[in-house]
Parts: sequence; C-alpha cells; structure tokens
Amino acid sequence: MNIVDVFITNYTIIDPEIYQLFIEGYSSSEAVNLLKQKGDSIFNAPLELITSDVLDHYRTYSLLEKVLHTPTKLSENSNFQLEPHSRSLLIEKYYSLDDSVSRELLGKKLSSKHRKDLDEVSERTGVRLKSCRRQFDNFKRIYKAVEEQPGNIVFNIRHQFLLPEEVARKYAAVVFIACLRFETAKRKLQYLSFMDFFECAQALMTFWTYSYSHTANHEYYDTEMDKDFLLDLREMKCLLDKEKEIKHLVLIRVKPTVLERAYQEIDTNFRHYFRAIIAIATMVHRPRELRNLFVEFTERLIEPWKQNNWTIEQVKAFLSALTKSVLDLDVPRDHQDLRFLWERFMQVTTVCLIQMYH
Repeated sequence: MNIVDVFITNYTIIDPEIYQLFIEGYSSSEAVNLLKQKGDSIFNAPLELITSDVLDHYRTYSLLEKVLHTPTKLSENSNFQLEPHSRSLLIEKYYSLDDSVSRELLGKKLSSKHRKDLDEVSERTGVRLKSCRRQFDNFKRIYKAVEEQPGNIVFNIRHQFLLPEEVARKYAAVVFIACLRFETAKRKLQYLSFMDFFECAQALMTFWTYSYSHTANHEYYDTEMDKDFLLDLREMKCLLDKEKEIKHLVLIRVKPTVLERAYQEIDTNFRHYFRAIIAIATMVHRPRELRNLFVEFTERLIEPWKQNNWTIEQVKAFLSALTKSVLDLDVPRDHQDLRFLWERFMQVTTVCLIQMYH
C-alpha cells in the first residue's frame, strides 16, 4: 500500500503583469489580447490557457479589492495567504496614482456627484474609467480617514494604509489642499501640474502649519494653518517704509548674476513686485485670501514677470536677493520677530513662485 502525503493550501499567487493590467482598468478580455500580443513573455501559450489564467487572476483580484480598502487587514485575512512582498505589491499598486488624474481631482469635493463626472476625466487624461474610479475612491477613503486626525498627515496615511513614503506624500498633498480648500481650478491655473501643487503643498505643510513649531505635548494638525503666524505677518507692512533701502540692497546683489536688461527691469519695477509680496503676506490671515494664494501669486507676480520675459534664473536671483536683503536690515526693538516672520514667509513664497514659474 502506497502512502501519499496530501497538502492543500490557498496560497495566493500574484502575477505582477496581470495585476498591473487590472489596476490600469483593462477588462479581462482586453488583458488577454494584450498578453497574447506579448507572446514571448508567456511562451506562446494557447489562447484558451491564457484566457483561463487571466480570468482566474481577475476573480482573485476582484475579491482582494474589498480587503484592500483596509490594507492593515490584508495580513489578517485567512482567505488569502500572501507573502509579505506580495502584500506590499498589492497595496502599492492599488493605491498608485496617475498625476494627470490627480490634477483633475485636485481641489474638487470628493462626492458622489463628482464621481459621476469621471468619464470626462477619463477622456481628458486618457486613463481608463475604471482606473479613474479606483483613484477617486482611494482619495475619498484616505481623506475621510485622516482629515480630522491630529499629527503628521504622511505618517497617519502610512500607518493606516501601509503605503510607501512617496505615495503617502502625494495623498497628503491632496488631503491638505482639500482641507484648506485652496483654489486650483481657475483657468489661469490650468497650466500647473499636479507636481507643481504637490511641491507647493509640501512647503505650506512644512512652514505654515502648526507642525512647524509644535512641541511633544502639543496636539497639532498638518491640515491646520498656524493662525498666529498668519496674523503676525501683518507686521511686515512696516517694511514698506524701508523700500528704498531694500531696493538698493537687492540691486547690489542681483547685478553680478543677471543681464543688464534684466537688471534694469528689476530697477524699474521693483516697487510693484515688492509691494505685491508684502500685500500677499499681510492678507493671508483672511481665509478667502489664503484659499486664493496660488491665484494671487499668479496675478500679482508670475504674469507680470512673464510679460517682462523673466527667466527662471532671474526669478531665483531676485527672490534670493530680496530674502537676504530684508534679513540684513537693522530692525527696531519693537519688531525683533520681523526677521523670523519674513524668513518663514519667504520659505513658502520662494518655493511656490519658482515651482509655478514655467
């Protein structure tokens, strides 16, 4: 009598290539056709075998999709026994983003109404509708999970959704812009990409929220601006009294770094640019002005610079010279915190203006 050992397992195998097609929104039949075209990658297997294999994988991924809505439960689910690297692959791919889709969704309410309009997003971006819906639902899910959670948004997203740092930072930027309701949809802002807003959001979260100066005992929110700081920025109005001195220092600094024509242009229009920056600083404590921050940067500075044919090097030189020149001023005793306010303000302003200047 022969003794046979039998072992039955529900060990789940993830095929990265088929899973990627599932994530991108291809139907199983479309996936079969695409794989058949890559005959060398599947050893020219018969079409029936490819179809059966793809359908099997798609059924598995459809079942896994419900669990992926709460990634922390993936390792606890007894129906799907997965290797750690397979779990990581499933989560990372499922929460992957297309920057073009992210840009379309940025600043919009993540409501059922906008979910119905995703066919337009799909048409504009060239990303399949099913993938657009996946990304929309992921945005909505993560937003609801962390919008009112204290602490660092990136950490909270990584902790709850087990995402890589880079992906978590992108979702954090979307959550931040949505919570603060920044205007991103106006026509004059359409030239800006998702990564432009991402870089601006990173700077804002780093320097203008309570996280900038929080202590271990202070419960802070990355989605809450430092209201005291924004109010204190009104003190920068006193810099208008030192405009001539600041202009002189700026011109000394930029002269060796820019062409003569650019130097003359800064000399002629310094008053307009300097006062625009001070105006923005003294108004951002108002919620409406803060929401329109990117519009203000565009209308008051970027558009005039473009009209005067500034290069990005000229923008960088001017902002650097202006920042250093104000820090070099002799400040009265009753304005000793002015340097700190100016530096903190310009850290965000410089990043945004350089990133937004295309």
